[in-house]
Amino acid sequence: MTNAKRRVPNTERQQHSPRGHARAWVFLGLVGLLGLVLVLGVGQGAVYVSPGEVLRALSGAEANPIVTDLRLPRVLGAMGVGAALGLAGAAFQGLFRNPLADPYLMGSAAGAAFGVTLAVSLAGTLSAAYSSSQVFAALPSYVTLFAFVGAVLAVALTLLLSGGASRTHDLILAGVVVGAVLTGLTTYLMLKDADRIRAVMAYTLGNLSFMGWDGVRAMALYLVLSLPFLWILGRTLNALSLGEETARSLGLPLLALKLLVIGLATLLTAASVAYAGIIGFVGLVAPHALRRLVGGDYRVLLPASALGGAVLLTAADLLARVLTRPAELPVGVVTTMLGGPFFLYLLWRGRRNV
Repeated sequence: MTNAKRRVPNTERQQHSPRGHARAWVFLGLVGLLGLVLVLGVGQGAVYVSPGEVLRALSGAEANPIVTDLRLPRVLGAMGVGAALGLAGAAFQGLFRNPLADPYLMGSAAGAAFGVTLAVSLAGTLSAAYSSSQVFAALPSYVTLFAFVGAVLAVALTLLLSGGASRTHDLILAGVVVGAVLTGLTTYLMLKDADRIRAVMAYTLGNLSFMGWDGVRAMALYLVLSLPFLWILGRTLNALSLGEETARSLGLPLLALKLLVIGLATLLTAASVAYAGIIGFVGLVAPHALRRLVGGDYRVLLPASALGGAVLLTAADLLARVLTRPAELPVGVVTTMLGGPFFLYLLWRGRRNV
C-alpha cells in the first residue's frame, strides 16, 4: 500500500489534502485583489475620480463618461489581456515542461509587431500631428487584424521549421530564429520615416490607452472560447509534467493534444498582442508565482494563472498612469521593471540549485 501511494502523482493526491482549502483562499484573494484594482484603476489617471464616484458610476446611479467611456474599458481590457497572457504562459510552461517559458516563445510577438508595421506601411506616411496618448489614432482600422495574422503565421512558420510539435527543443530554437528574422524586417519597415518609428515603438512597448469596448468584448470572447478547452487539457499537461514516455503510456494522443494547446495559447497571445501591443513578463511571472501557491496541477494552475495575470497587468497599468501623472508610461515598461528582477532571481536560484 505504501509503494502504491508513492506512485500516485502529487497533483492527484493534493485534491484530497488540506491544501485544497488553501487553494480556495488563494482564489478568493485573487478575486478580492481584482475587485480592488478595478476600483482603483478606474479612479486613477490625469483626472482623479473618488472610489465613491466610481462605485456610483458602475452601479448606474450616476453618469460619468470618464468612468464608463474611458477608464472602465481600459481597466477591463487590461484584465482580459492579463488573463489571456497568464493563461497562455501557464499552458506553454506545461507544454515545454519549463517554468521559464512565456507566451512569446514561438515568435508570436515578433509576428504581431511585423503585422502592425506592415499595416502602417500600406497606409502610407503617418500624420505628425497625432499625440502619443492616442498612438493608433492615425492607423488603419485593420491594424489589429494584421497583428493577429502576423502572430499566427509566425507560430505556423515556427512549427514548420521545427518539424512539428513533438520536437520541443527544435520548437524553441525555431521560435528564436523566426522572431529574429521578423524583428529585422520590422526594423527595416520602421526606418522609412520617423512617425512610423514612434507609432510602432509605442506599440511594441505595450499600450492600453487605445483599448475600447470592442477590444474588451473580443478579449472576453477569446477567453470564453479558450479557457474551458485548456482546463480540459490540464490532465494532459499534468501527464506531460511526468515525462512524455509516461504520457504516452497512458494512451494519450500527444501530437494532436500538443497542437491543440499550441493553437489555443497562440490564439490568446495573438489577440493580446493585437489589442495591447507586446507586454512582457506577465505570462512568465503570473504562472510561476501561482504555482508556488496552488501547486502543479494544471487544472487548478490554469484558471489561477488567468486571475493572477489579470491582477498583475491591471495593477501595472495603474502604476503606469500614476508614476508620471498627468503623463503615463507604456504599461510594457512597468511590467518589464517588475518582471525583469523576478526573472533574474529565478535564474540565480536555478543556478544555486544545480
